[in-house]
Amino acid sequence: MARFRPKKTVPFRSAGELDAMAAAGSVVGAALVAVRAAARVGVSTLELDEVAESVIRAAGAVPSFKGYHGFPGSICSSVNDVVVHGIPDRATVLAEGDLVSIDCGAVLDGWHGDSAWTFGVGDLSEADEQLSEVTRRAMDAGIAAMLPGGHLTDVSHAIETQTRAAGREFGREFAIVDGYGGHGIGREMHLDPFLPNEGRPGRGPVLVVGSTLAIEPMLTLGTASTSVLDDDWTVVTDDGSRAAHWEHTVAVTADGPRILTVRP
Repeated sequence: MARFRPKKTVPFRSAGELDAMAAAGSVVGAALVAVRAAARVGVSTLELDEVAESVIRAAGAVPSFKGYHGFPGSICSSVNDVVVHGIPDRATVLAEGDLVSIDCGAVLDGWHGDSAWTFGVGDLSEADEQLSEVTRRAMDAGIAAMLPGGHLTDVSHAIETQTRAAGREFGREFAIVDGYGGHGIGREMHLDPFLPNEGRPGRGPVLVVGSTLAIEPMLTLGTASTSVLDDDWTVVTDDGSRAAHWEHTVAVTADGPRILTVRP
């Protein structure tokens, strides 16, 4: 007799636990909105970090990033050719036309929220506007694939498909950054499974009601290849091209995907 092996699922939470994650996510959303409002010409990324930490702590939450494997900031502030994990500092001062990606996490009552947002300082170039828009669309496509009975890589495939379609629409190639992607999330910020931002559909663990993932495409206007700077954190594009990063924490529900990091 053949032995039945149950299908592996993306880890799932109860309805009450999803509400707790949404409470943490709302803190993240509020911090991101406050940071964007403060992001002006002449403001340092360290000042933005202070804004985020103030919002997070005022809500009774704790920054997920601060101290995580030694990371010094409450946000990752990634400007222009920095893809992810930019360290906030006084030396990085925002200038007109900068493309800024802010990644932020908070833990409230033991549950994590994680979200990222790319925006411009002043007027952006057409290419940068398109890059941010296409990255957001790719995230939205991944979110739309968070359906019961689907597979992990259905989300990956949706992100890739949307990215390639946008390239044809705008007549410009958008590269999907190699080696980086989304992840499981819950009582820890980073959990299995790893979520690639490209790939064939129908593979990997099954999505069930309550499954939670942080969906985070990272695209560039040039190469997919990156390097880590000497600080062991900051990831930059190898060709100096600009990058964008959008992210939401999302849950599968019977009524469709639920974004847990809603911005006010």
